[in-house]
Amino acid sequence: QVRLVESGGGSVQAGGSLRLTCAASEYIASNYCWVWFRQAPGEEREGIAAIYIGTGNTYIADSVKGRFTISRDFDKDTLVLQMNRLQTDHTAMYYCASGFLHQPCEMKVEKYDSWGQGTQVTVSS
Repeated sequence: QVRLVESGGGSVQAGGSLRLTCAASEYIASNYCWVWFRQAPGEEREGIAAIYIGTGNTYIADSVKGRFTISRDFDKDTLVLQMNRLQTDHTAMYYCASGFLHQPCEMKVEKYDSWGQGTQVTVSS
């Protein structure tokens, strides 16, 4: 399994922005999905953004549409989550994951077998 390492989390005031990155230990195949999940205390892990490696097609959950974007940095071969206009309810641990799926990328926890350790995002009012 590929090893994934997230970075970029931190504390920010509401309305601010953060850029999360996820680095992979090895090449992720074109028939894989690369995904961001988040988990707030006491809540289930929620898929929020995904990219299908082979085509670059992206999928954004309604809960973050218009605020978050997902992209792949080909130079650094990392997955990027740009988070803008953050709100206090965006406070959570953010994880990246990868898995062998067909399009569209279903953002369900059980579909993914490689996970990072997570990076904490805290948004204060």
